[in-house]
Amino acid sequence: MKFLHTMVRVKDLEESVHFFTDILGLVETRRGEYEQGQFTLVYLATAPGEPEVELTYNWGEQDDYSDGDNFGHLAFSVENIYEYCRMLMDKGVTILRPPRDGHMAFIRTPDQISIELLQEGEKLPVEEPWASMENKGTW
Repeated sequence: MKFLHTMVRVKDLEESVHFFTDILGLVETRRGEYEQGQFTLVYLATAPGEPEVELTYNWGEQDDYSDGDNFGHLAFSVENIYEYCRMLMDKGVTILRPPRDGHMAFIRTPDQISIELLQEGEKLPVEEPWASMENKGTW
């Protein structure tokens, strides 16, 4: 397993980018605008290839985030998402968002911290039982 990123929601994207880059010294590694979902993702790191902070900006008017609402999830890559999720299930972990797409899954810690698991490299071919599994709870 490899630690990838931590996601936080931000109210003012440019102010947050300024803070993380100009004040803390992180560098912007990539940015994506997602018209359909109405959000922007900006990834920052101490250096390219290092674990990142993912700033998530939801378009439109934003309410103030209360404590905890702005934190999203921890992300880790795994060599084989199907095998890793099977191992977790065998240990009693509930897969909240199964890897139906061969790429992404979500679980939660006992303290309800969301963890995103991402397939390292290319997506795996879609296969059962994962393709038919429904989401459980929130992730």
